[in-house]
Amino acid sequence: MSSFNLIVQGKALAMDVLAELAVEAGSPAIEPLGKTAWRFLDAKADTRETLAQYCRELECDWAFVPAGITLEHFGLWMTDMDSTLIQIECIDEIAGLLGIKDKVSAITERSMAGELDFTQSLHERVALLAGLKESTLKTVYDKKVKLTPGARELIAACQAKGVKIGLISGGFTHFTNRLKEELGLDYAIANTLEVVHGRLTGQVKGPVIDAQAKADWLVKLRNELGLRQDQVIATGDGANDLQMLAAAGVGIAFHAKPVVRYQAHVALTYSGLDGVINLFAD
Repeated sequence: MSSFNLIVQGKALAMDVLAELAVEAGSPAIEPLGKTAWRFLDAKADTRETLAQYCRELECDWAFVPAGITLEHFGLWMTDMDSTLIQIECIDEIAGLLGIKDKVSAITERSMAGELDFTQSLHERVALLAGLKESTLKTVYDKKVKLTPGARELIAACQAKGVKIGLISGGFTHFTNRLKEELGLDYAIANTLEVVHGRLTGQVKGPVIDAQAKADWLVKLRNELGLRQDQVIATGDGANDLQMLAAAGVGIAFHAKPVVRYQAHVALTYSGLDGVINLFAD
């Protein structure tokens, strides 16, 4: 029978709270993983519902992970870009330069929540960008793109353990390619905006990177690397990430929409991306 550890993280907790969590989890010992993260050894998996409610009230993240599984177990981390690896939605910020950010953001929000067909909504949003100078994309990248807290730490940890990193996005290659180069990522897959005479046409070139494409790319890279499903981690926040998260051994909803949190293997809502490191710490 497999043994599980409970990882609780996201904020500082008093010793009496940690002791109560240990009792609720049936854990005989607690290991600190940092100032805001703890590992409860040999936790009882049948306490999930009670612990889920407890941690919601504490506003902390929690997850049961198989004992002994560390980051070295994995060979590939696939991650979404917008609102996951970086803090913004690139298309919303591009639209902001045209004075239509609110209009585009509303469509993005509904698409990420699973209320709209992703491909249709992408075409609708990109069409609104027709006529914009291509050079504007560099302005957005330079001025607006900021990594999510914990992203650099997780990237460094993966690289130190030999875990390949794939950035895949329903956004645009202008951003994924630059992030790949700057951060030393292994793969970058996204949509290509059509440009004619230095201006966006309002069209996307080639097939759209939608939910199915994200999952297909994960499986493709996994097979090329000779990995099993359980050796892949995926992170994402929107409904178009659900199939990718399901195709991974560990699908992590990161600061995600409710539909994603409910279906993912693990949800990180209060932690940064370095929370992934705590899940699989040595």
